[in-house]
Amino acid sequence: MKGKAMSAIRGLDLSAGVILSAALLAGCAGTRIVEETAPVPTRTASAPEVILKPELGDYFKGADGAFTLYDLNRNQYLRYNPERCAERFLPASTFKILNSLIGLETGVIPDENYVIPWDGTQYDFPSWNRDQTLKTAIRDSVVWYYQELARRVGRERMQSYVDAADYGNRDISGPIDSFWLNGALRISADEQVDFLMRLFRDELPFSARSMEIVREILVLEKTGTFSFSGKTGSVQRIAPHVGWFVGYLETAGDVYFLAVNFESANPDGYANGAQAKDIAWNILRGINLLP
Repeated sequence: MKGKAMSAIRGLDLSAGVILSAALLAGCAGTRIVEETAPVPTRTASAPEVILKPELGDYFKGADGAFTLYDLNRNQYLRYNPERCAERFLPASTFKILNSLIGLETGVIPDENYVIPWDGTQYDFPSWNRDQTLKTAIRDSVVWYYQELARRVGRERMQSYVDAADYGNRDISGPIDSFWLNGALRISADEQVDFLMRLFRDELPFSARSMEIVREILVLEKTGTFSFSGKTGSVQRIAPHVGWFVGYLETAGDVYFLAVNFESANPDGYANGAQAKDIAWNILRGINLLP
């Protein structure tokens, strides 16, 4: 692997295996608003095998959701709800991955320890109410830090890098500091997996240094046998309300790239990234990729 050894296990502590609350997901099934459908990315020399796993629907507790996983060594996809895996939704805070890369590549921020001072605005999340670095901002999903980062990058450079990265529908219409939250940008679960695979393999249009920094700040958990990296996202400002988790699992002999999303059919319903991460974790355990 460019810029890293497969066996290099990175991370910080994460509570494992939180079971998704059925109460939060009750009533989530129903008709969804389909934003658009994307073609399934295929970047390998030979066509990948696709295995459909309808039984994974049990992990969504009645919610309308999707799960896609790509096994790098076997060139194999495992999918639940493949039609939804190809549907595009707002990325919400999963866009922080690309936003971090762009901030680093443009020099708006020099490294993961660059501080943007807190302006004193009181937020509902105590962890937001302090000065932030890129490392703490992605860990705690601090929206204001990334909004300031996007404003400093500016629309022209932002569009240029979104295009170069071939990210989703590449449409950043809307406010420069919130287009990934309530603007026109959309991306599918399949495209999220493809984007992460290119990040892991140093195949994105960024320097090796920028990609290595972002890979390091995405690590969620490290053990002696695996490393688990990723980012949550919660589409809350406009319907459909979607919970996202995108990431990858490194083991001693393989890498698995994955994306989960789900939504509430009720416009006032609740679907967030923390729940999506729980779903992803539980599926990985259920298919024996995690202990």
